[in-house]
Amino acid sequence: MGLLSLGTPLDWHESKKHNEHVRENGITQLINIFRQHASRSNDKFLWGDEVEYMLVDIDSKNKTARLSIDKDYILDDLNDPDKSLHKSVDNNISFHPEYGRFMLESTPASPYNGTCLKDYVYVEENMIVRRKISESELPPHIKPLTLTSFPRMGCNNFTSPPAKAIGPASQSLFLPDEIINRHVRFPTLTANIRKRRGSKVAINLPMYPDVNTKLIDDSIPRDRDLFVSDKEPWLGAAKPGHVYMDSMGFGMGSSCLQITMQAQDISEARYLYDTLAPITPIMLSLSAASPIFKGYLVNQDVRWNVISGAVDDRTFVERDVEPYNGYDLFGGMNVDKRQHLPSPKQSVNKYGDINNLTTKDGKPIQKIPKSRYDSIDNYLNDQNYSTNYFKDEYNDIYSPINEKVYKRLLEQNSDLFDEYTAKHFAHLFIRDPLVLFSERIDQDNSTENDHFENLQSTNWQTLRFKPPALYSSDTDLSSKPGWRVEFRPMEIQLTDFENAAYSNFISLLSKAIIKFKPNLYIPISKIETNMRLAHNVDSVLNEKFWFKSLDQWNLDNSDFVGYDLSWFDRFLNKGNDELGYDEVYVNGYSINGRRRTIEAVNDIDDHGIDERYSINEIINGNDKFPGLIRLVVKVIATDLLPEGSHHCENSDLAKNLTRIQKYLQLISQRASGKVPTTANWLRNSVLRSDFYKRDSKVSEALNYVLVEKAAAITDLRDKDLLIDLLGETTTEYLLNSI
Repeated sequence: MGLLSLGTPLDWHESKKHNEHVRENGITQLINIFRQHASRSNDKFLWGDEVEYMLVDIDSKNKTARLSIDKDYILDDLNDPDKSLHKSVDNNISFHPEYGRFMLESTPASPYNGTCLKDYVYVEENMIVRRKISESELPPHIKPLTLTSFPRMGCNNFTSPPAKAIGPASQSLFLPDEIINRHVRFPTLTANIRKRRGSKVAINLPMYPDVNTKLIDDSIPRDRDLFVSDKEPWLGAAKPGHVYMDSMGFGMGSSCLQITMQAQDISEARYLYDTLAPITPIMLSLSAASPIFKGYLVNQDVRWNVISGAVDDRTFVERDVEPYNGYDLFGGMNVDKRQHLPSPKQSVNKYGDINNLTTKDGKPIQKIPKSRYDSIDNYLNDQNYSTNYFKDEYNDIYSPINEKVYKRLLEQNSDLFDEYTAKHFAHLFIRDPLVLFSERIDQDNSTENDHFENLQSTNWQTLRFKPPALYSSDTDLSSKPGWRVEFRPMEIQLTDFENAAYSNFISLLSKAIIKFKPNLYIPISKIETNMRLAHNVDSVLNEKFWFKSLDQWNLDNSDFVGYDLSWFDRFLNKGNDELGYDEVYVNGYSINGRRRTIEAVNDIDDHGIDERYSINEIINGNDKFPGLIRLVVKVIATDLLPEGSHHCENSDLAKNLTRIQKYLQLISQRASGKVPTTANWLRNSVLRSDFYKRDSKVSEALNYVLVEKAAAITDLRDKDLLIDLLGETTTEYLLNSI
């Protein structure tokens, strides 16, 4: 959860005086990072995952399930050498704080080796141990569950112990401040977003329409008069027919699965970043797991726009909307209220600046089309990589930048930054720092990079391009993390098996991208369209997404014939696929490299370079193109097997390959609709329940049933539920392999 510093956090009205100081020194630190690391190369392909848990108090006697907000001591214990740190260290696990007091984040302490097949299976083993260790620190009735969103967060009595929504940090009508992590950064971040914005955040999700649904959020209290902001729902913040949420906790209190990969060098990282960009909405849809918010079934399946709205600190002028009656157009921005401020309804220059409007420190005021938590706005360009697929027209959406930062990076450091990297960071630096610690205002820019990370880590996008940190001159840089790409859109799944499957798919796909070098560039505007489509109910089945036309990938489909999931069976089982003496048919090839005759089936696409495809086509392929699964299978077959492998004659290797096959099978079956997404399963669990009144509401009794089912699935202790979610084949495999 971003940068955690120790010290005294500044209130927004004091912190904003240092905004330009943070930006200027942050860019100096970035320049020094590039000077120190731009030429590093040959870094290993390493990767890691982040899993976020919710601590849920399941009371079987009273039939309630609530978020536990008083067991956060386990985070301290698991990092305390005198208590339970040894459990983490001994198992290569690291536990971290997250936004919610009820949340726990975990990662491997050391990254996985992307060239080692067994590490792709070890990830699940590591996840299983993480959950077991956290459970060992908790009472039996507190379960660490990987729910993307807690169904009744924001309803009456959703916490254990109970807490009232009367907190000054969030001023929320629904969420008590007691859900916020105790570290001073988190309540300060919550308050500063509200203060900078000049109003509370406003999130509105369309209600799922049912026969008894009242298209009004009747959970909004009408008579509270505790804060001035209590009136905002009635000033336009809440929309009819929508579920209204008003606090950072609704978004940052949700859980996700994030994967970070280290590239060989900066050029490879840029290409990987760009190539993964069109895949982000595909994986958001494929991992959909959150159809319920604030006790309502909503007419969407994912969390993304919730968390985007939850940290949207843009003022009315930046959002280019009229302020609520009596509210300041400029919110809490550092502007001189005594000067005459021209109307903001005027044109902007090429950088996105509104003419003649600046803050006190001279930063132009801009119209900003997105929250700081959203999809990416620009490609990085692969011009310095061997592919060189990028075209300028792909960066086709309005993306304001900080002109001062852009010119400083490009004009004074043209040997380090090109137009595209300069624009990337200049876009991130249109934002203000949200939390500043008084003790960290002045830093040594030659060895510290907190000012850079202050802004880098609070731009939460679908992808994050992660430069290395700064180190002293005597540091062996090869032992430190290099240029990385973080894949951020996926929703968390209920079981460790599922989370390992999605983690494996992204890491192996990244490895395949680097090896086979497909051209997946499409205009950013089409990725934006796909992000909207990914929110829709059952989008994985019902929507078609923009993607690179299947004959424009710069790949030969015939090179991937046979590298489907059946490759595992042919490799693992010696039998009727033999071609001759010591020669085995494996995915279109004999083992000595001679191609078996296979008729090519690639037809010319007559519709241009981009088309709309189902996720099934994108993941599983068709007769024109291999699909992402086949890229993954081929990289396993060609890069991760012992040299000279014909058939698998090693039981450990067979076991590992079978596990990976089952991971990919789950991804494939979710894409084809053979098994449901978690969102589909949850929605249908509600619709089929006797507790459901067909009014779009999830009662406390129904919430308990859902959480109990989720816990049973997590623990692999209910075969029928597992079949309902994962399908019969995966369920039988999992239960037989326990």
